[in-house]
Amino acid sequence: MVLRILAIGDLGDNILILKKISNSKIHLINFPRKQAELLTYSGEGLEFFDSLLISKQVKKIKKIKDDFDLCLVMSWAGARVAYLAGLNYIFYFTGGDIVTPPFEKNPKSPYLTTPVYNRNILERWFYKNVFDKAIACVAPFQEYFDPLKRYRHDAIRLDQMTVDTDIFKESVEPIKLSKNKFTFFSPQKIGKEKGYDIIFKALKLCKTDFEILQIEWFTERNEEEKEFNKKLMTPIPPQIKLIPLVKRSEIPRWYKFADCILGQMRAGIQSGIERDAAFCNCPIICYTDPSKPLILDGERKIPPFLPTNNDPSNLANLIDQIVESSKFREELATKENDWVKKLCDPKDVAEKWQEIFEKYHKIFPTINREESKLKIYFMNLFSNIVEKFYYKNKMKDKNIKGWGEAEYTKLTK
Repeated sequence: MVLRILAIGDLGDNILILKKISNSKIHLINFPRKQAELLTYSGEGLEFFDSLLISKQVKKIKKIKDDFDLCLVMSWAGARVAYLAGLNYIFYFTGGDIVTPPFEKNPKSPYLTTPVYNRNILERWFYKNVFDKAIACVAPFQEYFDPLKRYRHDAIRLDQMTVDTDIFKESVEPIKLSKNKFTFFSPQKIGKEKGYDIIFKALKLCKTDFEILQIEWFTERNEEEKEFNKKLMTPIPPQIKLIPLVKRSEIPRWYKFADCILGQMRAGIQSGIERDAAFCNCPIICYTDPSKPLILDGERKIPPFLPTNNDPSNLANLIDQIVESSKFREELATKENDWVKKLCDPKDVAEKWQEIFEKYHKIFPTINREESKLKIYFMNLFSNIVEKFYYKNKMKDKNIKGWGEAEYTKLTK
């Protein structure tokens, strides 16, 4: 059955890639992008909202919604629009959005001591409604599925993830740069969440000679993370060489240029960076927590990524082994490549999502949600009030700083 899916919002190009491989027809509308997002996400094959105003985004969706059978959302912004437009939507979580949900009071990352967000009681009530009205919620990995399961008894776990195999592949040509020593490449954000305190401690213990090409960008959602990064980067370890942001389309060439990819050292799972690099058949160092197996072919399996212990001395020994042994690197790359090809097989991922789409379309045969029109009207009224007094006033200076005054004015007309 070919269904017409309206997708709102995307993170990490997950839905964009699903659109390429899906057995159904997916039309993706994303939110306007700024700064780093212009480089780190693809813009091919999708439509963008032409306004930052929630009211105009909802109006746009209401105009086209009846052309579709079902809605798929990523991000709370996407879910918010679908909710206010009165749609039946599936909510897809692939990261911290469900670890620090906006309906919780002062939600904290498991790696921080201070809240990531501080929303008032009305905002939390609103977002709890947005969450509860999703007809299904999907998340991968124990890291994200367990938090989701605390709030939804019907939570769906799907560990198979999408990878854009059109650009992340072994046949990619490396970039043309001179290389004077063994080179690691790390495109992930610097911060506590990725374990950079562990990485920097390990670098002090390494005995081999190498450099790490590290993209200069940071995870800084609150003052605690900003202060952490400030202390972390004073001074920068001598092995670290900071480089500017790289366009997503060029990342595979950097993977092939490097001798090894440096991934996260805290969560114990693999993100898009590690999966993408493995498809390029590059060796990757990425902490795997043996207590967090993935589900593949109905069985719990531990990914082959190393190390399985993120103690700095253990990481230092692994880095030295990677630098010194080409045989070890090749064997590791082969194991990781074999793993992601099974985990992220496009045909299998497409079939899993098609089963979800067909199941919920059968239960909810129309995209329009059955709910009191008065309640939907009230929720939109509440959203418009928040938009007027909070987003257009309190957050105005912050948004102008991020977008630039001309672009901000254009997107808020």
